[in-house]
Amino acid sequence: MLILNSTAVSLALPMNEAIEAMKQAYAAVSAGKVEMPIRAHLPIEPHTGVSLFMPAFLQTEHGDALGVKVVSLFNGNPSKGLSTIQAAVLMLNEKTGQALALLEGSTLTAIRTGAGSGAATDILARQDSSTLAIFGAGVQARSHLEAICTIREIETVWIYSPTRENAEALIEEMAGHAPIPSNMRVAASPSEALKDADIVCTTTTSHTPVFAASDLKSGAHVNAVGSYTPEMQEIPAEMLSEALIVIDEMESSMEEAGDLLIPIAQGIISQDNIHAELGEIVLGKKPGRTSPDQLTFFKTVGIAAQDAMAGKLALENAQAMDLGQQVDF
Repeated sequence: MLILNSTAVSLALPMNEAIEAMKQAYAAVSAGKVEMPIRAHLPIEPHTGVSLFMPAFLQTEHGDALGVKVVSLFNGNPSKGLSTIQAAVLMLNEKTGQALALLEGSTLTAIRTGAGSGAATDILARQDSSTLAIFGAGVQARSHLEAICTIREIETVWIYSPTRENAEALIEEMAGHAPIPSNMRVAASPSEALKDADIVCTTTTSHTPVFAASDLKSGAHVNAVGSYTPEMQEIPAEMLSEALIVIDEMESSMEEAGDLLIPIAQGIISQDNIHAELGEIVLGKKPGRTSPDQLTFFKTVGIAAQDAMAGKLALENAQAMDLGQQVDF
């Protein structure tokens, strides 16, 4: 079995290839070529943690993929010098069930999540988009910054974080590293971040909206990734009544996406307002953006098909690049 640590996963999952892999994963989901139960939640209450189990089997024109991710969130980890999120992805031979590889999952999750939004942005955002606003300054902010700058020629980036030092650290770390522009700025307020933003990414753990709908620029595209439980909400509900709403997968969204479930419960929108799964647009079953002034919105809670497809790509690249460590199993 091949073991891929964080460094190997990063090398084996270049963002441009990961974005294309996510398009394939979303297309397989919408084509009914995926077996993917809703992720199981296992509370670890004595240690303020939860473990999530996410298996998936995909059939695509580029080959099949079978894998399972275990991702855990333990709130006490930072006090122990550990990341809150711990994850591993096990890839299996789709014909025999044989264990093929174990991949460090936090890095894979960060890349595939950013790549998923990159895929949505490539499909839904205006081609002339040049200004990006990111809410949050953590791991997902970094992967989204790389993903969006990979598929659009971004000239200016605004970062908004309630902790200004975090935004400054992100900029110092990433500004000017291709394809990311040097012109990165800390926004003093959400409205400053949104003033000229063509593309917006929300990557926070907020339970309340992080910006006002009235501050959005006409024709903007918004990716919302931080809300992954029914109680979490990054996006103002009133924005959704005006937006073309696209999701990663219907069943998961209706179970977990607070950005949608809360406005539905408030009667602001209904499930009928959801235009499409992203895979339906990839497959040409439904249209995407229809005008330059249209507000487009992509909501993702993250699905196991992304992990399995990213794991397949990483395993193939790692084998070609002679990455990782082989162990008897």
